[in-house]
Amino acid sequence: MTKTEIVAALDEIIDAAQVAVLATLDPEGRPAMRWMTPTMVRGRPGYLYAVSSVECRKVHHLQSCPAVEWLFQTPELNRIMTVQGRMSVIDNPQLKSEVLESIGPRLEVFWRTNEKKTDFIVLETAIDQISLSQPMKQLQDSVLFGEEDRQ
Repeated sequence: MTKTEIVAALDEIIDAAQVAVLATLDPEGRPAMRWMTPTMVRGRPGYLYAVSSVECRKVHHLQSCPAVEWLFQTPELNRIMTVQGRMSVIDNPQLKSEVLESIGPRLEVFWRTNEKKTDFIVLETAIDQISLSQPMKQLQDSVLFGEEDRQ
């Protein structure tokens, strides 16, 4: 698959599933996983986005280890994708607006669990690799990304 094709497949899975599992490493190197609501933002190729509260554990994990992995799957489990990358915490009003425009309607749980509705940050994953598995077809594909893919 080309980079364009695998990114399009990821975008389709995000639209279908609307949630994914994010894995980070705590300061002691222990993995931690949680459900998140990710999105891709048009005009920002090579990146995945989510929102979080500044006080969440994952934000503290990223200070010691920015390496993350995402797990996506279709509801039918016929396509499973993993995304490896480096996550940054961003507090930029324009990016917040773009991300909220993309996933705002899917953030019901986030808004219910975060009382300070205006106090949130964006989690930006710079994609290093996307892997696609189609178990029923016994197919696997993987594509590496570099800085030139995130321009």
